[in-house]
Amino acid sequence: MQSALIALDDLETAKPILSYLQDKNLKTTHVADGAAAMDILQANNFDLILAGMDLPRVGGLDLLKHSSLKSPGVKMVLVSGDNSARAAREAIHAGAFDYLALPLARNDLETCLERVFEVKTPQVCARERTAPDRYQQIIGQSQAIKSVLRMIDKVAQTHSTIMVTGESGTGKELVTTAIHQNSPRRNQPLIPVNCGAIPEELLESELFGHEKGAFTSAIRSRAGRFEMAHQGTIFLDEIGDMSPSLQVKLLRVLQERRFERVGGTKTIEVDIRIIAATNKDLFHLMQTSRFREDLYYRLNVIPIHVPPLRERRADIPLLVEHFISRFNQSRPEKILGVDHEVMDLLMTYDWPGNIRELENIIERMIILAEDEVITLKDIPSRLRKASAPVSLQNIEIPDEGIDFNKVVSNFEAHLLIQALEKSHWVKNKAANLLNINRTTLVEKLKKKNIRQPGASPD
Repeated sequence: MQSALIALDDLETAKPILSYLQDKNLKTTHVADGAAAMDILQANNFDLILAGMDLPRVGGLDLLKHSSLKSPGVKMVLVSGDNSARAAREAIHAGAFDYLALPLARNDLETCLERVFEVKTPQVCARERTAPDRYQQIIGQSQAIKSVLRMIDKVAQTHSTIMVTGESGTGKELVTTAIHQNSPRRNQPLIPVNCGAIPEELLESELFGHEKGAFTSAIRSRAGRFEMAHQGTIFLDEIGDMSPSLQVKLLRVLQERRFERVGGTKTIEVDIRIIAATNKDLFHLMQTSRFREDLYYRLNVIPIHVPPLRERRADIPLLVEHFISRFNQSRPEKILGVDHEVMDLLMTYDWPGNIRELENIIERMIILAEDEVITLKDIPSRLRKASAPVSLQNIEIPDEGIDFNKVVSNFEAHLLIQALEKSHWVKNKAANLLNINRTTLVEKLKKKNIRQPGASPD
């Protein structure tokens, strides 16, 4: 029988965890402080240790160091009420197998146990039988990405139009694929159209098709993407780049699910689900008359916002592991991982290119790495410079000068995030730490678009 040591000083927190583990046929032992846990470890071996970060007498991190020396193979999970990326980073870097935030959700504990024991619960097996590869490579366990996955679960079974928003490189296309693959239309086609990559004069024909002779190069009739997506899903990426004239025609399809090919007179009816995506602020484009208001509200029936990587930093170790594993498949010499200094740098960098940038950086480092573990010498210099801590007192101005406003703005953002994380995102406490009014803090957060990880945009 597999065994678990639970070291939690709060009995109300420990009770449901103990009950759950016992239901899973794990032999459980509970202690209320770190020193007692160390005493038990002297004479017993466990498959899992689940401990609080802030245990009395001996804290969770010290217990982790002790257990790694006493029982190197044991998997230790640290838990805490601190839901910040910094706390997760500290735990993972110290060698914890996983980090969970309190109050502990049953799904989070179940997922963690699957990873610890590499055994899937009956519920997970059932989900996989009905929906293989459920989330199509959406990697992460942060609260921010879990919110997205919960939205996918809610909307996948409907036929409603979806608007997926987010910066470039955040994985909007993966969210779209996951919605389609978990929908009743999963056995029908998912047809993507990049509205920003196709020239305007060709996009209409690409969407609606054309009849022979409709224009000079139309030597035969051709079905458009809407026809191809019949009974399935059409994905309109970069919808914000669509011209006003095409917006009118798209509006009709949304309203009536019918259209004519270019140069044709026959009305074609389609049964389709429409998912649109954009990295632009469509609401602002609508207010400035660059995007039709009626089309905006037709598309924005159910909005899903995909958070940037800087708002889900706790997922970076998982993403790094995923990309290394994938790139290793095509290499004779395998990379085992990255050292702690590299992971620290990856966790503090702001990733303006999001997951796509992280993927490219990992691929480059793997190709150029001279050892089996990636070290700081393998990191691109621009990444090291961008991740260097800002100090207004010690900053040196190069000969070519600096962008003063950008440097000051970045430093201000750094202070705001540090205060928020230190206060667990309680704005009153963060404002007191910075010695500013709460109203001033809120205004600065809105101006810099700083949100708590997992929070929905306004």
